[in-house]
Amino acid sequence: QVQLVESGGGLVQAGGSLRLSCAASGRTYTSNAMGWFRQAPGKDREFVARITGSGGYSYYANSVKGRFTISRDNAKNTVYLQMNSLKPEDTAVYYCVGDPSISAVVTAPRYWGQGTQVTVSS
Repeated sequence: QVQLVESGGGLVQAGGSLRLSCAASGRTYTSNAMGWFRQAPGKDREFVARITGSGGYSYYANSVKGRFTISRDNAKNTVYLQMNSLKPEDTAVYYCVGDPSISAVVTAPRYWGQGTQVTVSS
């Protein structure tokens, strides 16, 4: 079992940056692929980014590629999402996710955090 707690959300102007953090607990954390999803008002949740257990490989949704960077520090049991060049359409609740499967973390993650709000003003 893995528990996930996000932090770092807030209000930022378009073009600005934010870094989200996800603190994970649980003995199996380092064996899990980790990622981020988001849900904008009135829309379905969508995949944003994922990273392998070792941190060696990452993958991004086209909408954030080149602007967002996912990373993890396994010594601190923490996953990060650095978001640069933010746009109003990035406004959403961002969820940290995890799953033992690298493919499932993109489609149907087993573990979810409670979410943190990111609002980008124009």
